[in-house]
Amino acid sequence: MKIILYLSDYIIPLTIFYIVGFGLLMKRPVYDDFVKGAKKGAKTVAGIMPTLVGLMVGVGVMRASGFLDALAGFMGRWSEALGFPSRLLPMALVKLFSSSAATGLALDIFKQYGPDSQLGMITSIMLSCTETVFYTMSIYFMSVKVKKTRYTLAGALAATLAGVIMSVILVQNL
Repeated sequence: MKIILYLSDYIIPLTIFYIVGFGLLMKRPVYDDFVKGAKKGAKTVAGIMPTLVGLMVGVGVMRASGFLDALAGFMGRWSEALGFPSRLLPMALVKLFSSSAATGLALDIFKQYGPDSQLGMITSIMLSCTETVFYTMSIYFMSVKVKKTRYTLAGALAATLAGVIMSVILVQNL
């Protein structure tokens, strides 16, 4: 275990030294290349900022208005019948849009039920094996100007559903 701690302390500085050293070895203007990359990165951030702000505001409004709790109450009967805890429905839905908002909901679950409870463990697994589908698609596709997403949404939603289902199954089989 100590080797992993030592590795984690030194891996980033070693990577930076490797990149700079390799650039110098190849006789590249390392600093100029860094500045060019930083400019491109800043343009990308400026291009995706409206989408990011829109997603954050939308999730914030849904959470603050009580819509998520009402939706969980409405869909709770069916989800409980299928074996999925209705208390986790808001987090599963919010995770599609915002990982940070889903983390906030997860912290609420941890405070109320505890991280070692069944709901806490399902929450932890669900957060780690699902993706922020709409956020990721909007950021990636906007940055490279993709217009036709083909089967990306259906595939991403299917993978997320599989992650949600497996998180419940894994915890119930502990």
